[in-house]
Amino acid sequence: METSTKGTRLESIRDANNMKKENRTDRMEDYLEVIYELICQKGYATTVEISKYLNVSSPSVTKMVQRLDESGYLKYEKYRGISLTNEGIRVAESIRERHGLLAEFFKMIGVTVDIANRDAEGIEHHLHPESLKKLEEFIRTIKRDYKSERSKANVL
Repeated sequence: METSTKGTRLESIRDANNMKKENRTDRMEDYLEVIYELICQKGYATTVEISKYLNVSSPSVTKMVQRLDESGYLKYEKYRGISLTNEGIRVAESIRERHGLLAEFFKMIGVTVDIANRDAEGIEHHLHPESLKKLEEFIRTIKRDYKSERSKANVL
């Protein structure tokens, strides 16, 4: 292996680990994603449900929810409930879009729905916005070409 390749690889590892997402961690994003999904499905989210879906203790959920409250992503009142702020909704919807895009790509290449969702969950926090944009363009192109081919086949 070339020295320049090693250096480049090490630099990209360093850069990936130094990349900040508006002072959010992957774990914070997981919490926002779960809270958003619960609110969409049920109209509310509780610390008990968050604990269940993220497989963490209730005290851990309470600490993170308080941290997200302090960061301006949600409003939390003990024994009252959790509501996302506009910023929290924006971040959660962005995460949902990334997840959907990745899962769609994996399904397009033949991965089952369950595995596609698991894999998307595992990497949705780690892709650069440019990579996501290019992936979206790629999916759009493949879908457009597929529709075009199908319509040609239907004409014949």
